[in-house]
Amino acid sequence: MRKKLVAGNWKMHGSLAENAALLAALKPALAGIDAVVCVPFPYLAQAQAELAGSSIAWGAQNVSEQAKGAFTGEVSTSMLLDFGCKYVIVGHSERRSLYGETDQLVASKYVAAQAAGLTPILCVGESLEERESGVTEAVVARQLDAVIAAAGVNSLSKAVVAYEPVWAIGTGKTASPEQAQAVHAFIRGKISALDAGVAEQLVIQYGGSVKAANAAELMAQPDIDGGLIGGASLIASEFVAICRAAAK
Repeated sequence: MRKKLVAGNWKMHGSLAENAALLAALKPALAGIDAVVCVPFPYLAQAQAELAGSSIAWGAQNVSEQAKGAFTGEVSTSMLLDFGCKYVIVGHSERRSLYGETDQLVASKYVAAQAAGLTPILCVGESLEERESGVTEAVVARQLDAVIAAAGVNSLSKAVVAYEPVWAIGTGKTASPEQAQAVHAFIRGKISALDAGVAEQLVIQYGGSVKAANAAELMAQPDIDGGLIGGASLIASEFVAICRAAAK
């Protein structure tokens, strides 16, 4: 049976006081459940202090592909390791769309993360225009191919893939469980054509506006192995309900 993992992406939210209250509520409620919180860089020290010894892992929302040097404002893998990070998100749709991160740059970040011993959460997904143009699979395949070309298919055995239908995030449109499952199945099938063993064990998260109300139906789909949760991860009761739905 594949592992199920739920990651909370806090985006650019939080404060020391808000974070402390949220983490205090999550720790007892998620005992024994595979969950991760990916917090803004300034709060990594707080996450490390609050979550050490708990079952909740922590990670970052981005990382530089560079090891060190004159890259003002960037954060390296070694810096993330200093704060006990286990995971890092790479290629989030907002990084791709707002900051122009290309498939090749995302692949470089993925390689750097794995080389440092971090587990990358690789985000893939299509925009509304791409969905309506019928090129969802081509877009997702292209994003995956860049990583496979850079790191090999076996690298996915030490990674997580998160499918984000960008058109279903903050647009008022919702992907049905069947639509989500179809893309997850495509991803697993594509990887299976290269290495069936890697595909069978690959954790593929869903990241399209998951809430407590729809989590159970989404997590029941055969190829959905958890979620990459945005706004709902900032509400303890919502995030706990989603994690418990994935754990069933």
